[in-house]
Amino acid sequence: MAKKSVSVPVLAVIALVLFGASYALGRSKVNPFSKLSLPSIGTDSTAVAKALQKRCSVLAGAAKTKCYGSSLDSMAARGEVRAAMRTLAFLSANDADATRDGHEFAHAIGMTAGKSGTDIAKIFSQCDESNQSGCYHGVLQSYLVSKKQIGPAEVNGVCESFRGPKADRWILFQCVHGTGHGLTMYYAHDLPRALKDCDYLNSNWDQRSCYAGAFMENIVNEQMPKDMSHGDGHEGMHHEASASGPKWKALDRNDLLYPCSIMEARYLPACYEMQTAAILYLNGGDIGAAARTCDTAPTSMPLICYQSLGRDISAYANQDHARAIEMCGLGTPKYQPWCYFGLVKSFVNMNARAEDGVEFCRKLTGEPNKLKCYEAVGEQIGTLRNETSQRTALCESSEAEFKQACLYGARVGPKPRGLDRLDLSVATPARAG
Repeated sequence: MAKKSVSVPVLAVIALVLFGASYALGRSKVNPFSKLSLPSIGTDSTAVAKALQKRCSVLAGAAKTKCYGSSLDSMAARGEVRAAMRTLAFLSANDADATRDGHEFAHAIGMTAGKSGTDIAKIFSQCDESNQSGCYHGVLQSYLVSKKQIGPAEVNGVCESFRGPKADRWILFQCVHGTGHGLTMYYAHDLPRALKDCDYLNSNWDQRSCYAGAFMENIVNEQMPKDMSHGDGHEGMHHEASASGPKWKALDRNDLLYPCSIMEARYLPACYEMQTAAILYLNGGDIGAAARTCDTAPTSMPLICYQSLGRDISAYANQDHARAIEMCGLGTPKYQPWCYFGLVKSFVNMNARAEDGVEFCRKLTGEPNKLKCYEAVGEQIGTLRNETSQRTALCESSEAEFKQACLYGARVGPKPRGLDRLDLSVATPARAG
């Protein structure tokens, strides 16, 4: 159980599980790059999806990925972003390969749409939270990479239309997180340079979200197989701003905690929130070994590293609750509650539904595990909803003895005594704003 012998997801993040794996080309003689004739979009994305699935299902591996991706990207290039996302939703529900690579497809749809120069808010209105919000992130990547110059005004202005007391905080998160991706690409994947620009953001919450996007992009660009690019992936979008000087080393097989091990203190929480994606990529998907690596992180960082591990376990277990619980159980017992913390956040982020998290928390045993689980669900509710009444309502379905942990996570109630004792026992760091 500790190590999977088959191709496995290599990255799963915050709101977002991103998959990447190498697949052998199928033996089909069909040319995967020939022009695909599809029905006109109109309002019937199902007809398009069925035609696309019929055409591509005879292929395998990279050829199949290219077949699906090039057609979805073509829709996005024509401004049919919503139709492309609905088509992807059908494919994801009916094809395991499309399900596995859904975030990458959604990411590419957003990247293609973002090249149009259309107002970001307009494109965002056609994206959705499916496939770990990849569409939103792709839009931001294209937008920032197209800029000739980046400074405080540009970094703070890109998400301005999503701010305000009545604005959707979930969409704002997608925007500032995507900004981290885009900045890293802008600087030719010079991670430290991108992080410095994230520092231009005016709030700690925005900065932390941007850092997370930058660290995620650093890992994605290092491990993304070339056959996952279906026409215009990450490669080829590097900006000339960092064309000179030594190339940044993204990962280090001799130091599985790198780049966190060389980062300034203010970047450490965001770095460790991503780090197990790198660890698992480098150790062949060995969950138990990844947990032991997390155990060696400095000060309070093992807690955050275990949160990262929980997030990645959600993908390795293919969202199967029983398997995921077993995988978290491979870690050091005192840190396991934080593994569940990251795991349940991923379950909520998958489709932006708090009830998915509550369902999972009910299956756990042990007070520490349940407390951290419900706190995590509450934190996600705090991102999904602005109004106190809405946050409170979403915590109502929690088990009675743990509802206060949910309310605390959602920032509408005091910290319950049991959770306070648990956190003090391992000196957990302060929560992001």
